[in-house]
Amino acid sequence: ARLPPRTFRSYLPRSHRTYSCVHCRAHLARHEELISKSFQGSHGRAYLFNSVVNVGCGPAEQRLLLTGLHSVADIFCQSCKTTLGWKY
Repeated sequence: ARLPPRTFRSYLPRSHRTYSCVHCRAHLARHEELISKSFQGSHGRAYLFNSVVNVGCGPAEQRLLLTGLHSVADIFCQSCKTTLGWKY
């Protein structure tokens, strides 16, 4: 059986370097939106972006991070529902 093609809410221009979901390849961010690669998450290296596309957001909650207590919400790929990280 052939699967239907996936459609994403936003497609980023092919002429730009993009970051995408590791599982479904949905476009997530343009390289120009990358602010920093020097963040450390609980599971390893983390990237900070100015803006992203094709993501959903869970409820905000208080979490104790290395820099103190912050209100954060998990973000996930809108297409395949893979958890991608969190936002402040």
